[in-house]
Amino acid sequence: MFGAPAHQDIWDPKPHAPSEVRGEFRPIATTVPGIWLGEHIPQVAAVADRLTILRSVTHPDNTHTIAMHYMLTGVRHAQPATNPRNQATDFPCFGAVLQYLRGGQGKLPSGISLNAPANQVSANNHIFPGFFAGALGSSYDPLFISQDPSAAGFQPFPVAKEEEVERFERRRSLLAEVDLRRQEIEAGATGIKGYYKQALDLVTSSAARRAFELSREPEAVRDRYGRSPFGQGLLLARRLVEAGVPLITVNWARDDAFWDTHADNFRLLKNSLLPPFDRAFSALIEDLDQRGLLDETLVVCLGEFGRTPKINAAAGRDHWAACNSVVLAGAGVARGRVVGASDRLAAYPAMLPVQPDDLAATIYHLLGIDPGTELRDREGRPLRLSHGRVLHEVFG
Repeated sequence: MFGAPAHQDIWDPKPHAPSEVRGEFRPIATTVPGIWLGEHIPQVAAVADRLTILRSVTHPDNTHTIAMHYMLTGVRHAQPATNPRNQATDFPCFGAVLQYLRGGQGKLPSGISLNAPANQVSANNHIFPGFFAGALGSSYDPLFISQDPSAAGFQPFPVAKEEEVERFERRRSLLAEVDLRRQEIEAGATGIKGYYKQALDLVTSSAARRAFELSREPEAVRDRYGRSPFGQGLLLARRLVEAGVPLITVNWARDDAFWDTHADNFRLLKNSLLPPFDRAFSALIEDLDQRGLLDETLVVCLGEFGRTPKINAAAGRDHWAACNSVVLAGAGVARGRVVGASDRLAAYPAMLPVQPDDLAATIYHLLGIDPGTELRDREGRPLRLSHGRVLHEVFG
């Protein structure tokens, strides 16, 4: 959720807090007695019996860039209190780790990032950390799909005719012969070859391309998810789950309505942000459940931090890493539960503080990967996957 949603207006309402904290929104009941959510996610409230809400996530980084890195890798950035670009020394994101440990799934990679790089690259071409393979090397980067899946004629890969496929294969054979005689001149050459292979696999594989063909979905299903980039991105993620891709990241496309609500927080949430989110997220949970996929698919909904308890003079909320909410569903996670708690202002954890390290350890555990696994960077140096603890409190 690029920009960081206001947790107290969505997941952790505080109706008894002072007016300058509780804001304009009322809490609404959900399908779980005793669990209340913000009033502008009624469809999510209707699937709350399939969710676990972590209300005590906390870390020290109030800058978007390093906070993104922390939440999307489970490892704190090596340069806290800075605003760095993506670097080759960064810790790898979840999708890159899956690429490293499990390789591709047939013709499809193990890590795919949708609505990218719109929310990785700012107007000033500042490439954010946390989305890439970092120290593992760029050959393990997730596959980034930059095209808008809600656009008419969405087709991220060129469609190859049969004779073109044959020509591609002949060229691939020629490239292999050349590679046998060519020395690696650049350190990145291996990564470049990997990109070529990945691109050829996707272009020449009808099964791989079919997974991205949203036009195969009934119109009613597409409408249920909503025709927004996020909605169609979640629908595409469900198709990729069915195709066997183990790790899909659906980013909130960076546009004029992203979650960094320093001003007009309530108007933006009510009119621009929460309606497409409410429709899409609830649709994903229902769809996975109805298809029998939710029990084996972990859904994680997160931003990079929370937002300030006190509303500012511009009717907005500023950056607040001290407390945040993360939502989990599926894969053995308990249904209809709140884990942890914030204080009366949603400012600090009051019970069971959860670090991004712990969240990452839990994600890897549910992927069947020991969080203590040791990776090797490009120089052969060891990288421990996670130093967090598995959150057994979230299991049913």
